[in-house]
Order: sequence, then C-alpha cells, then structure tokens
Amino acid sequence: MPIKIIEGLPVKTKLQQEQVYTIETSRAISQDIRPLKILILNLMPLKETTELQLLRLLGNSPLQIDIEFLHMSTHQSKNTPTSYLQKFYKTHEEVKDDYFDGMIVTGAPVEKFEFDQVGYINELRAITDWAATHVFSRFYICWGAQFALNHYYNIEKIALTEKLFGVFDYQNVKPEHPYIRGFDDIYQVPQSRHTRIDYTALNDIPDLEILTSNSQLGPDIITSKNQRDIYIFGHLEYDRETLKKEYDRDIESMQDVDIPVNYYPNDNPSENPKFQWRSHGHLLFNNWLNETYQNTLYDLTKLHELK
Repeated sequence: MPIKIIEGLPVKTKLQQEQVYTIETSRAISQDIRPLKILILNLMPLKETTELQLLRLLGNSPLQIDIEFLHMSTHQSKNTPTSYLQKFYKTHEEVKDDYFDGMIVTGAPVEKFEFDQVGYINELRAITDWAATHVFSRFYICWGAQFALNHYYNIEKIALTEKLFGVFDYQNVKPEHPYIRGFDDIYQVPQSRHTRIDYTALNDIPDLEILTSNSQLGPDIITSKNQRDIYIFGHLEYDRETLKKEYDRDIESMQDVDIPVNYYPNDNPSENPKFQWRSHGHLLFNNWLNETYQNTLYDLTKLHELK
C-alpha cells in the first residue's frame, strides 16, 4: 500500500523513480481504509534529504500510511525556505488536537550543545510530553534518541574524544524481539556523532531494554519494555552517499576529519561507498510499522487511558 503525502511534495518524483508507492490526499480520502497516521518531526537542516530517506523506508510496507511533517516554530531554518515549511509542514500548535499512531523524531546537528542551550528545547520538550497522550509509538533517532532518554530518564549525554564516523558492527542481543525480527546476528549501521549516552545508567532503569550493542561502542537500539518507544543512535535511514557528502563537506571546509570507518572499499574515498545496511533499515522500519499497526488503538483519542 502507498504512503499518503501532501500534494506537490517535491520528493514525490524521486520516490516514484525508485518505485516507492505514494498517494496524494485527494485520492486517499476516497478509499475506505483506516491508514496508520505517522508524524515526522524533522529536525535536520536539509529537510528534503531527510524526507526522502524516511519516506523510502516507510513506503516499503503493505500498510497505507498517512504522513504529516512537523517543524519547530521556535527555530528559523537557514536551509529551508519559510514558504516550503508553510506549504508542506505543520507546527505543534496546528497538530496539538490531533492523534497519531506513530511519531519519528530525527537527529539534529546540535549534539555539541548542552540540551538547555538548544534554542528550541522547550518546544521539543512540550512536543515530547504531548506525544505521551497523543501518539501511540515514538521512534527517536540519534540526537533525538539522546534527548528523549535524557527527558524521560535523566540519562546524560557524554562527549566523545573523537567523532564516531563510519559503518560499525553491532550484535543482535535480543533476536526474539519484534522490532529486530529478521536481523542477522551481526548487522552494520552508519554512525556520525560526537557524543554518546551514559549507557552505564541503563543498568538502573528496568523500563529500558537493549536490543543491539557493540562491546566497545555501547548500544545502538534500545526500547521501552512496553515497546511504545524505540531509540536508535545510528542511521539506518541513511542512503549510500550520506557519509560521503558529510566527509567531502568537512574536507572542503578544511576540517581535520578521518576517513569514515569501513565505508569506502580499501579506505579509498575515490571509490563508490559500500551500502551495507540497507536491508536492516527496511527491516527495522517495517517491523516498527507492523508492531504499531498490530497494537495501536482504533480510537486514538483513548490513548490517555494507556499506561
């Protein structure tokens, strides 16, 4: 089944070229189907790039999905025109009376700041609190996951001595868990971050469960015991060239940056990067959508009754 998107969304053409099925609102409303309502809080500067990465994963599902994009009203985007946000995105004020089956919160290039130094942090906290009674399942990525774990559980963010940059092996430690159903024993995931959580604090929080981990780097995927919140520190949504573009950008700006680990064949940036995580990205997002579909409420207005 297709993903429902707003009329005129620019990435639709690219999605169609990749044979990702989409449907516009005018056609979707004629179908007698209760779609999954998914809200995407896009905190990344390059909105269209992140839209495409997420929609190609969400669109590879037998479910009809109704997508809404959310942006921060207290932040002035430097990379996306206001007219684009006004046309294709909504604010929290505009959706606060709505209910959703799922919400994705992306990463953001603000990890070097303390949480309280982020200009839109109060709005983000308000959205996170609102989601507890208006969204059935929440999916937090990279800095979004670090923020949410700090917000919910006071888990601290710790600066790394060197940027974690490349493609790394993680072990599937809970193969029976529905979110990682079908994962290999070892899978690879892109990482691009300067910080990590204090994962020793996880030992004191019985509500959290580590699904995948690396003995040196710590966990990659964590979930709440009730499975309504999932936190991932890597970027299974990345396409083949995302790390390459980041590396090239840093080189052009004369930054001292290492070649991404286990990314280029023979560590040669002139060669085509290896795309080693694509299948697990599709698995994770499809598993999340399936579990959300199986467990969400038909009447989302009753979410406040759940614990």
